[in-house]
Amino acid sequence: MNKIKIAIIGVGNCASSLIQGIHYYKNKNEEDATGLMHWDINGYKAYDIDVVAAIDIDKRKVGKDVSEAIFAKPNCTKIFCKDIPKTGVEVVKGPVLDGIAPHMKEYPENRTFLVSDEKEADIVEVLEESGAEIALNYLPVGSEKATRYYADCCLEAGVAFINCIPVFIASDEKWAKKFEERNLPLIGDDIKAQIGATITHRALAKLFSDRGVKLDRTYQLNTGGNTDFLNMLARDRLRSKRISKTEAVQSVLKERLSDENIHIGPADYVPWLKDKKLCFLRMEGRIFGDIPMNLELRLSVEDSPNSAGCAIDAIRCCKLALERGISGVLTSISAYTMKHPPKQYPDPIAREMVEEFIRGERER
Repeated sequence: MNKIKIAIIGVGNCASSLIQGIHYYKNKNEEDATGLMHWDINGYKAYDIDVVAAIDIDKRKVGKDVSEAIFAKPNCTKIFCKDIPKTGVEVVKGPVLDGIAPHMKEYPENRTFLVSDEKEADIVEVLEESGAEIALNYLPVGSEKATRYYADCCLEAGVAFINCIPVFIASDEKWAKKFEERNLPLIGDDIKAQIGATITHRALAKLFSDRGVKLDRTYQLNTGGNTDFLNMLARDRLRSKRISKTEAVQSVLKERLSDENIHIGPADYVPWLKDKKLCFLRMEGRIFGDIPMNLELRLSVEDSPNSAGCAIDAIRCCKLALERGISGVLTSISAYTMKHPPKQYPDPIAREMVEEFIRGERER
């Protein structure tokens, strides 16, 4: 089969895990491969994905082959596939715009971003000349201007867009219409993890609702030590993130909680955790007879591979849409793999929608 040609915007931990995974599964078969929701999607395997362009702003990555750049600082995710062959694709420099929070200048070099002195590339030209079909947005949380800039570049270059961060593109009618008019698929916004804080919180909230338990209040606090958590110390960058994560939980409840009774968001940056994410979740409710109960959960997981497990399916579904001439937002895979899709569905229903899409029984 033809390769799925992708461009990576932001060669951070998530990109590192995704690219490692592409090569890791080359040495596996369906029987011994773990960690994939789908081994095969209409003939496409994980290793059929080919990175043909990569964009970053850090001087330790710009100018390097992608195979080297994914292991450069400040990346700190676990290495599970270290032998990545040279790709022949060099990381080019993109515009910084609002991609770096000002406070990050105060931290040690191996923890933060160091802006390259190289000339900024013409991103539209890079996308066109590389032959990229799909671009993945892995910019830091809060990169509102930068995300819109790259979305515009994709529209101009004729490239589908998968928005993995909480800036509202797929869930914004104006942006969704732009991609539909250009006959390009769009997936977003804000990627879920395979088993992460949001999917776990959703599952438990739905369980409370289905079992007749009145949920009175809940919180989800997350800590980590990667650049994403360092970036999110700037609380002014978190507005869309909080909306995205909170709505993902609210959408499965029979009755929405008031703002004062639901708190979801990052708690703090703990450097030595590196790419490990700790989630502390509490739910308080009432069972039969209005008797109080509560549930507390602690989840520990490597953050970036958790994200890549969903991205690998989003990419392949996007390729199917390109082959089938489907444009605009892909409702099914967005609902299943994203925290803030245009329309929320319970996860079991979203999964079945994806299966129907893969089989060609559903347009989107």
